[in-house]
Amino acid sequence: QVQLVESGGGLVQAGGSLRLSCAASGRTFSSYAMGWFRQAPGKEREFVAAISGSGGRTYYADSVKGRFTISRDNVKNTFYLQMNSLKPEDTAVYYCAANPRRFSVVRTSYEYEYWGQGTQVTVSS
Repeated sequence: QVQLVESGGGLVQAGGSLRLSCAASGRTFSSYAMGWFRQAPGKEREFVAAISGSGGRTYYADSVKGRFTISRDNVKNTFYLQMNSLKPEDTAVYYCAANPRRFSVVRTSYEYEYWGQGTQVTVSS
C-alpha cells in the first residue's frame, strides 16, 4: 500500500514557474514508477510525465516537453514536477500516481494503482 500526498500547487501568472511535490509513504518507493496526470474542468484526465523507479528513464507528454521536468529523490520518498513557462492551458488539478512496475514509464492511467488527492494549479493570462 502506498499513500501519496501532493503539494506545491497555486496561482501563477503565465510564464511563471511552480514546483509540485508528491510525498509517498512506505519503504519501497524506488520499486514504483511514478507519474503526474492532470485534469482540467470539463476534460478527461491526461498524462503529463512519468519517471522510472531509479529515475533513469523519463517520459513526457508533447504538450509539456521542454517546459516541465520530472524528478525523484528516493531517499526522501518524494518526487517532483518542475513546471516552467506555464501557460493558461496548464490550469488543472494535478495528480501524482504510483505504478508498481518500476521500469514501466507509461502514459496509460490504468497502470497506476495508487493516486494522490490532487493539487490545483491555476495559470492566469
